[in-house]
Amino acid sequence: MWEKKPVLLIVLATCAILVGTIVTMVLPFAWVNTEADRIEGVTPYTALQQEGRDVYIREGCNNCHSQTVRPLVSDVLRYGEYSKSGEFVYDRPFLWGSKRTGPDLARLGGKYPDAWHYKHMDSPRSMVPKTNMPDYEWLRDYPLDPQMIQRKMETLDFPYTPEEIKALEDKNEMDAIVAYMQKLGSDIPWRDTTETTIVGELVNPYTETDQATISSWGSIYLENCAACHGEQMEGEIGPELIGEDYDDEILFELIYSGITDGGMPGFSSLGTDKVWKLTNFIRNYKADGDQ
Repeated sequence: MWEKKPVLLIVLATCAILVGTIVTMVLPFAWVNTEADRIEGVTPYTALQQEGRDVYIREGCNNCHSQTVRPLVSDVLRYGEYSKSGEFVYDRPFLWGSKRTGPDLARLGGKYPDAWHYKHMDSPRSMVPKTNMPDYEWLRDYPLDPQMIQRKMETLDFPYTPEEIKALEDKNEMDAIVAYMQKLGSDIPWRDTTETTIVGELVNPYTETDQATISSWGSIYLENCAACHGEQMEGEIGPELIGEDYDDEILFELIYSGITDGGMPGFSSLGTDKVWKLTNFIRNYKADGDQ
């Protein structure tokens, strides 16, 4: 019947499409980034962080690293609490991405100290041996241009003061990109809600293990700890571990849960057995030449 009234059919079809468009596209745009959607504590980028973001985009980092934790169990277990729209209120454009050649970076800020990032950017394989990420040591050779940054800020209508722009005079592109990465995810207390709690009494299952067996667990240390604490625990980015007399339980908890304020990630992903082996290896380590 309707096909015999083409004008009416076109009008009704147009109305149906408009209703669907309003519900699925227009209203969501009106709902996001409202005052109710904003998250307390999320602040604009500083001038240095914003310039680091520009370097990050210029070098195509977002082609390999996404910046959104999806509401999936596997994502939350690996990266922490899933992302909220209010976290990206100052992102122009947002860098959520959908391809992960490298890990997601939405929760990177504060996970490692600045020194880790500088070393990783200089030579990624020195920190993550199997990575195919290229070296970015050359970023140190390019100082920031405060005048150019000032022009960009004025174009974007960003409210940076002359003092903030002047503070960039002795900074380079490496400083900027590290500052940007330390900003990611740091404005919300997501670590508090995903903190690992160890239930029950901790009992070291390897107290009677001989030294030869404990020494064979050194590969676990080399793969996970040596980049920060040195191959012989002499300390580098992280503190020296030789001579530290931690209790078994305290050392296990430090490794398993990490140190949020100290920029050390937790290694619960290794599983309790490997963490216990790592605990015993560190406590019983004998440096080359020691008896």
